[in-house]
Amino acid sequence: MTIIHTTDGSFEQDVIQSKKPVLVDFWADWCAPCRRIAPILEEIANERDDIVVAKMDIMAHPETKDHYEIKGLPSLLLFNNGQVVGRKIGALSKDKILEFITSATSETTENPETT
Repeated sequence: MTIIHTTDGSFEQDVIQSKKPVLVDFWADWCAPCRRIAPILEEIANERDDIVVAKMDIMAHPETKDHYEIKGLPSLLLFNNGQVVGRKIGALSKDKILEFITSATSETTENPETT
């Protein structure tokens, strides 16, 4: 699956209503660490069909950024069943991102009320 580019207008449909967990990368084109993890997220999107990987440009779409209180970049938020189940800030290795996805999704599977 390829990365989807979500907007303030499509976020509800792309992320909140998704039947699969969604890893959202909040990024900006001036952010060097954001550019550094972009190819890693592309690999993950192509390798994993159990999650959706989405990107949101915070400069073009500030409403969602403000709603989720994005303060540092890159910010990776993992959504499951419309809820934030995990949050990481900064450039992470592929192994760390995969570990984050596994940890956050397994916790919500074991305890669906955890947010």
